[in-house]
Amino acid sequence: MSVSGFLALLLALLPSGQLLASGTGNFSTEPGVGLAGPTSLAMMSESSDQCDRVMNYSAAERCAFVKRTPDCSMEDGFFNYLKLAFCLLPPNLTPLTITLCIVWLLALFLILGLAASKFFCPNLSAISSTLHCSHNVAGVTFLALGNGAPDIFSAMAAISHPHTAGLAVGALFGAGIFVTTVVAGSVALVKPFTVASRPFLRDVIFYMIAVFWTFVILYRGTTTLGEILGYLFLYVVYVLTVLISSCIYNRQKNSATNGLQYVPHVPELNSSDSSDDDDDIQRMRGGTIQQEYEFEYRPLLPYSESTREILLSSLNPVDNRKWRRKPWTWKVVKVVKTPLEVLLLLCVPVVDPDKEDRNWRRPLNSLHLITAPLLCVLVFQSGAYGGVMIQGEFPVWLLILLLGMFLAAIVFCTTTNDHPPKYHPLFAFLGFVVSAVLISAAASEVVSLLHMLGVVLSLSNTVLGLTLLAWGNSIGDLFSDVTIARQGYPRMAIAACFGGIIFNMLFGVGLGCLVQMYDTHSYVQFESEGLLTWIVAGALGSSLVLSFLIVPLSQFHLGRTYGVFLLVLYSIFLLIALLTEFGIIHT
Repeated sequence: MSVSGFLALLLALLPSGQLLASGTGNFSTEPGVGLAGPTSLAMMSESSDQCDRVMNYSAAERCAFVKRTPDCSMEDGFFNYLKLAFCLLPPNLTPLTITLCIVWLLALFLILGLAASKFFCPNLSAISSTLHCSHNVAGVTFLALGNGAPDIFSAMAAISHPHTAGLAVGALFGAGIFVTTVVAGSVALVKPFTVASRPFLRDVIFYMIAVFWTFVILYRGTTTLGEILGYLFLYVVYVLTVLISSCIYNRQKNSATNGLQYVPHVPELNSSDSSDDDDDIQRMRGGTIQQEYEFEYRPLLPYSESTREILLSSLNPVDNRKWRRKPWTWKVVKVVKTPLEVLLLLCVPVVDPDKEDRNWRRPLNSLHLITAPLLCVLVFQSGAYGGVMIQGEFPVWLLILLLGMFLAAIVFCTTTNDHPPKYHPLFAFLGFVVSAVLISAAASEVVSLLHMLGVVLSLSNTVLGLTLLAWGNSIGDLFSDVTIARQGYPRMAIAACFGGIIFNMLFGVGLGCLVQMYDTHSYVQFESEGLLTWIVAGALGSSLVLSFLIVPLSQFHLGRTYGVFLLVLYSIFLLIALLTEFGIIHT
């Protein structure tokens, strides 16, 4: 809320009719980071700044300028936010419109977080369990994809459009700096500990390679299909390294404990070879305690809920027992999130392999066969297929609705409330697809909104990416990793800091470039936004190199001094980036 409050205050203080007129001298006339074929690059560079000139006009003329300028069309997304900003309300109420857009931006970040944590990740876990994947494979594939879904989809959405490609670079580099400094520093402040040496060095080295490769692509200004495939293959090498190191670690541990009582090893998902037996025993005991806690609340006498009761309880995201124990701040946030959670529960199925019934809810799962495909059709590619007609007469959405009703009737009539059917794991794949489509659509809206804010506030896409987009996608990592550290698992928290962002950068840029190559049938070409791009890349590389040197010199102990150092390092970087953006630091 602090970001939205700052922007709303900034807009409110500006005199009506001259919204940000004083900032027009600072708007960027440099070409943004863009993607283009070899024949359209010059034309794109010429037109990429046309919409930015809207702030040179008076408040009364801006709506007409946005409507007649093709560069302001903003085809990606459900809404043209530039038209909303300048045409929805009278010119003197433009700050109110921008404030409402910022509130909508916060809601989109909330949707991204809920869809990823409550639906995307659990279904990925269920798919991993169904496919009998090991913990190590699941950790560096399914779990990494689940944790990085908002970042990856935001990067892909940004790279797919020339005007917003700078958001991808700024967001991925900005999130990398934020996670490796603010998040890692907060973990060290909360719970000083000794990090596992081999996983830490492995993750830092691979991330430095990924950052250097991205830097080379930006410096050269172009990339080819072979280079992008090699970029993606680097993550495959990382996965193989994790698996091989895990096998070596387990073999050494088994040989060292040969002849002693065998304790099963449950490797951490985020750090394949850094867990100790004590940590594993504590985690297993925690699971036992949780099972005993749930067992205490089971009814003494057998009780069978009716279909109506099952449906209503399934759509209730509030746990009464948890509600009584939580502070008032948690309750306020929960009240805000509840409407969105109910809507998502209506549309996205969730399979939980840890539950006895695998979260089988017969009435709700039957309803999902109607709502989930319908949501995909209406949301996929910002609703591009929602109005498609079959032979000009029959809408696609109606066909999907009828097919969904037919399947829902079959499932409802052939199953019972008490026992999930054998094909219940298929609902995990359905939930995975629906949540991925929803996250992709929300990410596209976020990118379009940030592009509008960049035009209105006269900020470059790189700054918006390394601040608002990076903060929005990474704030959840900060809270979750600090919470994990407070619970006594700082190794898992620090492993999540480095392991996830490797996946985000390689797949965010790699898949985005592949999609752009497929759409344009040409190579990808980048244009730098100037000094700011190199400051962001240099700051991320510097933070990694310093961690690579300082942590081994301190015998891999992350103390509070190191945590303060990382937080100060991020503050210095952010200050230099903002001074560069506003022209105080320049070449």
